[in-house]
Amino acid sequence: MTSPAKFKKDKEIIAEYDTQVKEIRAQLTEQMKCLDQQCELRVQLLQDLQDFFRKKAEIEMDYSRNLEKLAERFLAKTRSTKDQQFKKDQNVLSPVNCWNLLLNQVKRESRDHTTLSDIYLNNIIPRFVQVSEDSGRLFKKSKEVGQQLQDDLMKVLNELYSVMKTYHMYNADSISAQSKLKEAEKQEEKQIGKSVKQEDRQTPRSPDSSSNIRIEEKHVRRSSVKKIEKMKEKRQAKYTENKLKAIKARNEYLLALEATNASVFKYYIHDLSDLIDQCCDLGYHASLNRALRTFLSAELNLEQSKHEGLDAIENAVENLDATSDKQRLMEMYNNVFCPPMKFEFQPHMGDMASQLCAQQPVQSELVQRCQQLQSRLSTLKIENEEVKKTMEATLQTIQDIVTVEDFDVSDCFQYSNSMESVKSTVSETFMSKPSIAKRRANQQETEQFYFTKMKEYLEGRNLITKLQAKHDLLQKTLGESQRTDCSLARRSSTVRKQDSSQAIPLVVESCIRFISRHGLQHEGIFRVSGSQVEVNDIKNAFERGEDPLAGDQNDHDMDSIAGVLKLYFRGLEHPLFPKDIFRDLMTCVTMDNLQERALHIRKVLLVLPKTTLIIMRYLFAFLNHLSQFSEENMMDPYNLAICFGPSLMSVPEGHDQVSCQAHVNELIKTIIIQHENIFPNPRELEGPVYSRGGSTEDYCDSPHGETTSVEDSTQDVTAEHHTSDDECEPIEAIAKFDYVGRTARELSFKKGASLLLYQRASDDWWEGRHNGIDGLIPHQYIVVQDTLIS
Repeated sequence: MTSPAKFKKDKEIIAEYDTQVKEIRAQLTEQMKCLDQQCELRVQLLQDLQDFFRKKAEIEMDYSRNLEKLAERFLAKTRSTKDQQFKKDQNVLSPVNCWNLLLNQVKRESRDHTTLSDIYLNNIIPRFVQVSEDSGRLFKKSKEVGQQLQDDLMKVLNELYSVMKTYHMYNADSISAQSKLKEAEKQEEKQIGKSVKQEDRQTPRSPDSSSNIRIEEKHVRRSSVKKIEKMKEKRQAKYTENKLKAIKARNEYLLALEATNASVFKYYIHDLSDLIDQCCDLGYHASLNRALRTFLSAELNLEQSKHEGLDAIENAVENLDATSDKQRLMEMYNNVFCPPMKFEFQPHMGDMASQLCAQQPVQSELVQRCQQLQSRLSTLKIENEEVKKTMEATLQTIQDIVTVEDFDVSDCFQYSNSMESVKSTVSETFMSKPSIAKRRANQQETEQFYFTKMKEYLEGRNLITKLQAKHDLLQKTLGESQRTDCSLARRSSTVRKQDSSQAIPLVVESCIRFISRHGLQHEGIFRVSGSQVEVNDIKNAFERGEDPLAGDQNDHDMDSIAGVLKLYFRGLEHPLFPKDIFRDLMTCVTMDNLQERALHIRKVLLVLPKTTLIIMRYLFAFLNHLSQFSEENMMDPYNLAICFGPSLMSVPEGHDQVSCQAHVNELIKTIIIQHENIFPNPRELEGPVYSRGGSTEDYCDSPHGETTSVEDSTQDVTAEHHTSDDECEPIEAIAKFDYVGRTARELSFKKGASLLLYQRASDDWWEGRHNGIDGLIPHQYIVVQDTLIS
């Protein structure tokens, strides 16, 4: 039976949970109210701007007196706003700041009244009408997305509540079954003790009668003991069953708790920011920027006396920044947008086990579940990344539409005294173009598609966040419960410092070496995103001069290593392929003959510095090697080109990004396939060369003009040891990976194969035997069983 104190504690836990959920629900409501206020403020601001320019156009002919009245009218309106604190808070936002500076500038306006009036009526006011329509329409769509996100978040909270109640129920059943079992054990002990006392107290009477009585009493006692034992067995089975259910229910609760906290954190930190950035503020600042720049273009053609005030407005317009305004807004209403506290594990009935139970009988179930989550996450991440790319491309299209630089009206001021020339000039301005209807239709269609992809991306990211949280917790728990001793290779690994004179950067050499040894058959290499946390950790280690991938350990995420390599080339201050040879390289792509194309690419690249050519030769030799495993890793030269093209060669400004990127990908594909014909060989260009074993080999010209190979480098050492083969006992080794020999002297073997080693041929090679055949065995592909010989 549960004690009243524990029952009261459970009610307090439920009440505390309900209180926290109510607070979050109240926050969500306030968020929508806050965004509604922002929309209303924008609409009012745009309406004020329209009224402002309309009135200004009417009174331009009345010169400065009427302009002064107009400025005072709107300044007085600003001062008379009821919610002064709210208005004061909004003054820090860049659009409101522009509006305030604009009112101050009105007092300085004086000349070119006719031209200005025509520009105000036929150009600027229609722009604000368009911005107002766009803002209302986009906010409505944004609100739908935000409501969907909030509904999803509340659904997650409700699911957590259900899982928690299930856990409490099963845990109570387990405690009750345990209590009943203890009661049965006490009854058994009591019955056994009672039987012993009764036998001791009995005295012999007549032989026949006393014998019959004792037999009957013994039979009764045995029957009673058996019943108690049977009852105990049933209660023991019941307790075992309920205990297992309680453990599983607690595991589900902990997983749901982790997923819920991750979802809440993601909503407050990422979703709200994205919603304001990419939905509510979509094009608003840019459109307002265009409209105000139109005004500036007209005003800046006035007399020099206006320049001081207009410079202030121009600075404010330059500072129209959606990101900064979003940050200021969230800082002003920090209590509305800040994430709530993480949900903590609430123990039930004294159950203080706040970690996942990874022991049998649930261990195998958790392992299987972790594997299923990993598989599903890989698929979801690939799909969501494709949706994200489509969404970002659509967003760029929208931004291109709303950032067209069509605000220059300086031509309107170059006219004769005839008003007809003014009208003819103004008639060709922004809002009078016949293509405006088509442009508007295309813009709205693009916006609709963008919001569809945005919603799909956010929903996918929500699911990935929940599944990733569960997977990470499972992986961490299972890893801690199954931790084994470190391998011999890890014990012998050391931190290697980057030599400032090293031809191949340490991060490039180390990442390529690691992938070449462990990841040639890794499916989706360079296409699947790795863990951002691990990518940052590895990147920071390289920046400190360390080599986190040194040694033979294979405990890093392969996709994260690939991500570090791509990030390095993407982050170079000067791309590996300089922009000044972009046009020449694009000309090479148009050639149909592959050999001719490779020859022209070689001519273009030979003008680059020696160090750049060495890095290119090293990188593309590795990519060519990697593409040869395309049946396993699904990355042929074209797929690798798609992944590396944007990182290695950026498209210069002024070029069509879409078509040029396709040419860049074709160029990278050609270089991967034809790298041996494009880059100088080791005799032509001294420096490190990529080795298929994952190591870097330095080549230089020999006295005879021949290149030193791996096989040649082992001949002298091998010859020295042939005479002493019988004196050395062979050492047994096990193959860590599959290896295919590249020459007749190199042995081929499979992972797990048993090998015999005679002696070292060089630092990277052994003389040994496999399946009765003698030859060279690469050191990096084996583990020595008995001892290590250096």
